[in-house]
Amino acid sequence: MDEKIEFDTLDDALKRCGSNWDAAQTHGLLTGRLAIAGVPAGPDWLLQILEGTDEHNAACTECRKHLDTLYQSTFWQLSERLSEFEALLPGDGDDVGTRTEALGHWCEGFLHGLVSTKHGQALKERLAAEPLADIIKDMLQITRAGLDTESDVEENEAAYAELVEYLRVAAQLSYEELADIRHANSEKQ
Repeated sequence: MDEKIEFDTLDDALKRCGSNWDAAQTHGLLTGRLAIAGVPAGPDWLLQILEGTDEHNAACTECRKHLDTLYQSTFWQLSERLSEFEALLPGDGDDVGTRTEALGHWCEGFLHGLVSTKHGQALKERLAAEPLADIIKDMLQITRAGLDTESDVEENEAAYAELVEYLRVAAQLSYEELADIRHANSEKQ
């Protein structure tokens, strides 16, 4: 899957459309939902992101196209298990403070995606067990991440890069760890 959406493109489209979600939250939510539900997560995710928007607005139509591209790309990255998953975050041209804030928003979306669907007992137990319990705890910490004002730019950049890599691995691991939950959900439908 070669087609990808850029952070700024999606973020602008979401704003023009009137969505209450930013690009990082949107992608985090999608990633969490895909981990639990797989392909069937798409329609509910889209409805949640576009809730309260005017579906007949041309900006909303454009936004839907970008969201569809994001959905397909993200599903492919996770399902192919080729370690190609990338969290949708601002580019290196943005300052590290802006990127760190978006990192927190991505984690908020991801966590919301994990807990905002129906939770059967099997899912509750899986989320409370290792390694998912640690991932959830770590992502909660990342939602509160900020710049270390006593560190220089290079140290903050290095810390940011480590967190981005952690998210990449954690998202892929979460997807793999929840495979049996997705499979059980698909059998019920």
